Amino acid sequence: MKIYFHIDKMANTMKILVLGSGMVASPCVEYLTRNPKNEVTVACRTLSAAEVLASGFPRTKTLALDVSRTVELDAQVAAHDVVISLVPYVHHPAVIRSAIRGKTNVVTTSYISPAMRGLEDEVKKAGVAVVNEVGVDPGVDHLYAIKTIDEVHAKGGKVKELYSYCGGLPAPECADNPLGFKFSWSPKGAILSQRNSASFLYQGKQVNIPSTELMSIAKPYHVVDGYSFVAYPNRNSVPFREFYNIPEAETVIRGSLRYKGNPEFIQALANLGWLDPEKRSWLKDGITWAEIQQKLVGASSPDESSLVAHIKESYSFPDVAEADRIVSGMRQFGLFSDEPAAVKDGNVFDTLCHQLAQLLSFKPGERDLVMLQHKFVVEWEDGKKDTITSTLELLDDPERYSAMALSVGATCGVATQLLLDGHPAFNQPGIHAPYRRDMCDPIREALAREGVVLVERVLC
Repeated sequence: MKIYFHIDKMANTMKILVLGSGMVASPCVEYLTRNPKNEVTVACRTLSAAEVLASGFPRTKTLALDVSRTVELDAQVAAHDVVISLVPYVHHPAVIRSAIRGKTNVVTTSYISPAMRGLEDEVKKAGVAVVNEVGVDPGVDHLYAIKTIDEVHAKGGKVKELYSYCGGLPAPECADNPLGFKFSWSPKGAILSQRNSASFLYQGKQVNIPSTELMSIAKPYHVVDGYSFVAYPNRNSVPFREFYNIPEAETVIRGSLRYKGNPEFIQALANLGWLDPEKRSWLKDGITWAEIQQKLVGASSPDESSLVAHIKESYSFPDVAEADRIVSGMRQFGLFSDEPAAVKDGNVFDTLCHQLAQLLSFKPGERDLVMLQHKFVVEWEDGKKDTITSTLELLDDPERYSAMALSVGATCGVATQLLLDGHPAFNQPGIHAPYRRDMCDPIREALAREGVVLVERVLC
């Protein structure tokens, strides 16, 4: 197949543009700068953030860049061999359009959105490869799902059920707050991920869960001993029967893991108005947290006893103990206090997210955890059934990176290097995700050398 490149792209040195300097960027840049042919430019709206990241790596420079400025983005994208977009997913279509104009390859860690998929004809016409879903979820999950499924099929088996759950969490000893959660990425993004609707296949039928009910269907789920997880479906699992080539599957559920008690707390915050994104004229600088709570529940005063009474009247808790747990947690987060709130963007949700970001960030020495497990129910030709699991239990390495940073950033770095190396599975014009063995195997093998490995077992 013909590979399309700029004249510059035939040079020995490979130029890589990294958009964003968040936590996952560092292991990605580290991996890429191991290759002496690679030169990296870290671009961020805040130049100082890019400079802090770049200072630790050779052949790495920085620039200030706002991806919403099309002319500037076009110039930088065209000057590089590949652009890694680690900015929020809503900006990926703009980055891809710049890449089309500049005939530059693209890598993202995000799901392929409809807006991105809609650019595929232009991407192919430009001869550009856009590689997506090379983080942890999505990313590492695909690598091992495809491996096991292909092995089962090669032995004549059928995957009748697939359950795949992933969670980016604090290590158990650090889950010391009412949410059982700490934010290693945007609190707003993390909470919004728990407010999605969900669709999945169960026993041959499609099940659709509205966003308002998602947290109410979270159920205890055993992954490995020593953890108290609950699981709930996430986004749309239905297309993965096709993506993973398992037309025989009757159940396909992909979802998220949280610690016990988290979904109920999120649901209570939502029902009490704290996740309201609408701008409110009364939400002004100087308002206290208690006064916000008063407005939300219609209490007669901001006194805590009045607030608690109205909360218990307006929200149906399952029992007294759960009501006391939620109220105690809200108190711990300062939502009944007479301290002025730092109002953000004129809405309650952003204001709450700012507060939680201050209270629930990882402290020095605290570890995070990435837990990922596939569970396959397999039927063999003789009628026998097995349950096969594939499990990642990855904890923070205090000497290197958080578990989330490593699993996302290293995966992205590996996929980018394969693209730069001209690997035929990656260097094809179009919009791609690792749903095939020829893409998954080389990423998985390289990633194992970075310490990101799933352990496979057949359960008795």
